[in-house]
This record gives sequence, structure tokens and C-alpha cells, in this order.
Amino acid sequence: MTIAITGGAGFIGTVLAQQLIIAGRSDLRLIDIRRSEAFPELTFDADVRDEDAMLRALQGVTTLYHLAAEHRDDVRPISKYYDVNVQGGRNVLKAARAHNIRQMIFTSSVALYGLDAGHSKEEDIPKPFNDYGASKLESESDFKTWAAEDPQRRLAIVRLVATFGPGNRGNIYTLMEQIARGRFVMVGRGDNCKSIAYVENVAAFLRHIAQGPAGSHLYNYADKPDLSMNDFVRTVRVALGYQGQGLRLPYAMGLCGGYAFDTLAKITGRRFPISAVRVQKFCANTIVDARRAGDSGFTAPHTLEEGLRAMIAAEFPDHKKAA
Repeated sequence: MTIAITGGAGFIGTVLAQQLIIAGRSDLRLIDIRRSEAFPELTFDADVRDEDAMLRALQGVTTLYHLAAEHRDDVRPISKYYDVNVQGGRNVLKAARAHNIRQMIFTSSVALYGLDAGHSKEEDIPKPFNDYGASKLESESDFKTWAAEDPQRRLAIVRLVATFGPGNRGNIYTLMEQIARGRFVMVGRGDNCKSIAYVENVAAFLRHIAQGPAGSHLYNYADKPDLSMNDFVRTVRVALGYQGQGLRLPYAMGLCGGYAFDTLAKITGRRFPISAVRVQKFCANTIVDARRAGDSGFTAPHTLEEGLRAMIAAEFPDHKKAA
């Protein structure tokens, strides 16, 4: 039985592969457009946008984790979200049909619930606020169609929150780096809450749900309890050797600053850690109900604070000494 992971050289894919190997699985295939630094010998060089490459890559596979995605919030052109997330998913599904793959675990996103959507549950009507969320929602529909075609097929869709951990260079790392460099300014009151997840817990959950009855199954995944932005920033600052909350700006002023950086990015062609959409996301309540994941019998092996401290120790090992 061969297990394949699209996006296997990526952040979550690498941790998932590590956990599977530790659990005794040697029949792994990591499918990616770049070679895995951790497991080069397991990498199958293929792009999900290449239909023929997917047909070759998935031959002999029995269980597929589909993690490959375009997810940054500053991707240009916008069409890349749909090329990778939608058409890439369709290429994966075509190969899965050709090779009679009967089990897939697909990582989607809570971005499809919308901005400031409240306490989002799996049964809520999706209202994506950006093209990333819209592309993930469209791809979910394609995967559900695949599952419905054969009663023996099994699909688990996992809508992930922002996921962090050592080696990640997403928004949470950017925020930590700004705090570490003394450049962070809290925008807004900071009482809004964020559902986030530690990558080791995410990988453990993906392994956990690769079993069970046939059919289509949908889960939100987030580590609980949720942190307010004040709590998050305070935890990171303390771990880095700082005291207190630091500087603070009103929301309107911070949003204006985000638009200013957007304009500068268009003029210079550079990417900046601050943008209007990142300010909006930072100040929004992004809370998801993850009780269904808990009801599946899963218990996260790490707390959020343990995960944050592990990431800080790995990414900023000398900072506390210097602070």
C-alpha cells in the first residue's frame, strides 16, 4: 500500500512525512515541484498543473493526501489560485479515477467562511472573502463529486486555520519576526480571537483521520482554546524576552498604513510584511468550531503554547539572550 502526499516537500507535507516514517511507514511518495530537503529519495518531481505528470506520479497509490496549494495572500496573477488549487485538483482527481484510488485526505481552508465570519461551523454557508478561499471552495466541490461517484470511496476534507511551526514562513512567522526585531505595533484593541494550529498537531490529525468508514467527511481543524491577539502577542514577547504589550495603533490608522504599503509594493514590485488585507485579517475574529475533530477521538499531542515556544526556540534561538 503506497501513500502519496502532493505538496510533500512543503511545510505540512514534510512534518506529515516525518510522522508517517516514525510510525513505521516506508511506502511513501512525496509529489512536489521541488525536491524535499528532508526526504530527497522519496520525492517524485511533478506539478499538479501537469495532467500527465499526475497520471505518472499517482500510479500504484492507494491513499492520497492532497496538500499542494497556492495559498499566499499576495499571489499574482490571481489566476494562479485557480490554476493550482482548482485545475490542479482536477488533474489529481483524474489520476485518482484512472488508478482507482479510493481514499483521499484533502486540506482545504477556513478562508472560505469569510472575513470576521464569527464562530464558523462545518455546516455554515461559505462566503469566501478572497480568491484563495473561493478557489478552495470550488475544489472542495470537485472532490465531493469524486467521493459521491463510488460508495467505496472515502474522502476527508480538513479545513485548516493558519498553521505554524519551525520552518514555516507564513503570516505567523512574519508576525513573530516583527516582534523579535522590535518592529511590531499592535493594531486595534487586540481583543479579537484567532483560531490557529501547530503543525505537529495538524499532521497528527491528518494521520488520525486516514481511517474510518467510506463516504465524504468534513472537519474544521484548530487547536483549542483560541487565543486573543493580546494573548498571542504577549506569549511571543515573553518567550522572546520582552515585557508588556508594546506599541499600539488605532485600527483606522493601521489600515491606512496597510494601503500605503500596497501602493509601494505596486510601484516597486517588492513584497512587504504589511498590507491592507493582512491588517484586516489581523484585526478580524477568525474563530472556527473544531468540536467535530475532537469528537472523532483525536487528542492533540501539544498545546498551542508549546508549539509557539518550539517555533521561537527554532527560529530565534539567540534572541532572548540578546534581548
